[in-house]
Amino acid sequence: MSKAFFIDTTLCIGCRACQVACKQWNQLPGLKTANYGVYQNPPDLTFETYKVVRFNEESGPDGKPRWFYFPDQCRHCIEPGCLLESYAVPNSIFIDSLTGAVLFTDKLRGVSFDDVRGGCPYDIPRKEKETGYMSKCTMCAERVYNGLLPACVKTCPSGAMAFGDMDQMVAKALDRLKKVRTVHPKAQVLDLNDVRVFYLVADEPKKYHVFADARPTTGFMDRKTAMRKIGRSLKELALQRRYMHGMDV
Repeated sequence: MSKAFFIDTTLCIGCRACQVACKQWNQLPGLKTANYGVYQNPPDLTFETYKVVRFNEESGPDGKPRWFYFPDQCRHCIEPGCLLESYAVPNSIFIDSLTGAVLFTDKLRGVSFDDVRGGCPYDIPRKEKETGYMSKCTMCAERVYNGLLPACVKTCPSGAMAFGDMDQMVAKALDRLKKVRTVHPKAQVLDLNDVRVFYLVADEPKKYHVFADARPTTGFMDRKTAMRKIGRSLKELALQRRYMHGMDV
């Protein structure tokens, strides 16, 4: 059975332990950053940063600051938009049958980065300019194969992150949602039926991150993008779908 993350943002304390653990396990270098007026650091995902704890702040009813923490990462979608965009280069992206992880390969250099990133409703993929390689969270698949938790989940001190079989995580998320709604009526679990990394939020998703869920936030699509999407033939779409399901190996 495929695996899933359940991330309860109501328990997140913004400590960034998950962010650091991801760097350590994947042997990714730290980034030289500058103070740009907010607590979030680094400012965004990069080719060498698979996870970022996003910090957003608003003034609460009592005038005191209210924080919205969001540990952003790949959602490992059940039907990944990035995979649909890579159909022309076989084996450039595949879904691991044991974990459900959506994994990138070196062959992805033969696919347009703009298409791959544009196909992700969560704006996750990043590219290394010098080589053209693309990267993102791997679900720590090598750890999971060996009976270990993903590094970010293992290190979370507040219990905000859980990982396990999909059905168990869904049940855990729905049970927790019932409890949180007694205090936060707007609470919801984001995109539960579409992803393997689902978040419980206490308020509107946009307060956490513009790409917190898969719903469009601007409603705007430039003419070039619209024509490219509309102009695809039924044959292309059929090929994409067959490729996607054929890669579940």
